[in-house]
Amino acid sequence: MSGSRPLVTERDVYSLLASGGKRLEVLPGSVITSLAKDTAVLHGVQIIESPSLKESALSTPTNLESPQPNADAFSKRTVVFGSDHGGYQLKEILKKHAMDLGFQIVDIGTSNEEPCDYPDFAYAVARTVSSGNAWRGVMIDGAGIGSCVVANKVPGIRAACCHNEFVARNSREHNDTNVLTLGSRVTGSEVCKEILKVWLETWFSGGRHKKRVDKISEVENRLWK
Repeated sequence: MSGSRPLVTERDVYSLLASGGKRLEVLPGSVITSLAKDTAVLHGVQIIESPSLKESALSTPTNLESPQPNADAFSKRTVVFGSDHGGYQLKEILKKHAMDLGFQIVDIGTSNEEPCDYPDFAYAVARTVSSGNAWRGVMIDGAGIGSCVVANKVPGIRAACCHNEFVARNSREHNDTNVLTLGSRVTGSEVCKEILKVWLETWFSGGRHKKRVDKISEVENRLWK
């Protein structure tokens, strides 16, 4: 298995239901989103880890065409949150803050302060956004840098590690970022609340910046062909 853990979302559950199935087999160690778990319980679907599955069967991107977005996720402004153990406490604080601001929340973990690996959760956040199952994503680790590197490996993701409001606003206005990474050991929770608010409420300026963002996508397309 590769270093990144496979992501299982509610789309996988709905695809199974559409085929008449009630047993969803996933690779051991898969990251299963809270919404996928809730959907499975609601519809009586069992999620079973199956070592016999091949990783090649996973839904990994084979091209860079934009996925069909989940209209509900966008209309409700759904924000997916993730963290490693070092970012767990800050994640819980920022989730509540985002809900207070009127945003819908999806939490893909981690769910405690047991040591875990940030690449797994950064990848899960990025894939949830790139697949159209979330409007934007927020990932928190100790410094915010590692998670930003991971997220930017996922096609369609423009992640920014922000330590102040100016950078957060600039990343949205100029770069149309869709994943925010934060460092729990770098920035205090009150400052992170302000960063999150600015980042969520700032819109892309377009204009001359759109041409530059389009060039980012062109680079991505060249490298992934």
